[in-house]
Amino acid sequence: MHSFHVKKGDEVVVIAGAEKGKRGRVITVDGKKQRLIVEGVRMIKKHMRKSQQYPQGQIVEREGTIHISNVMKADRFDARAAKRSAAPAAS
Repeated sequence: MHSFHVKKGDEVVVIAGAEKGKRGRVITVDGKKQRLIVEGVRMIKKHMRKSQQYPQGQIVEREGTIHISNVMKADRFDARAAKRSAAPAAS
């Protein structure tokens, strides 16, 4: 069992990659692959075949996975940003 800096339900900020700067809540964590799904981040289109739920078939938009090293807890991110803005500028 891996121990990670984020868990299901935490609010996180993406700090690297194409989705940098986006915020969201962690939906699931995959410990073996070290990936997680964040609400509203890395949206992908999934083509659904005809079924009872989708009689015509459909294109569904849902969240993709992101590597756990590319996120940081939102409260820690905000504290870091506040600390940087409060520091005096070096001349």
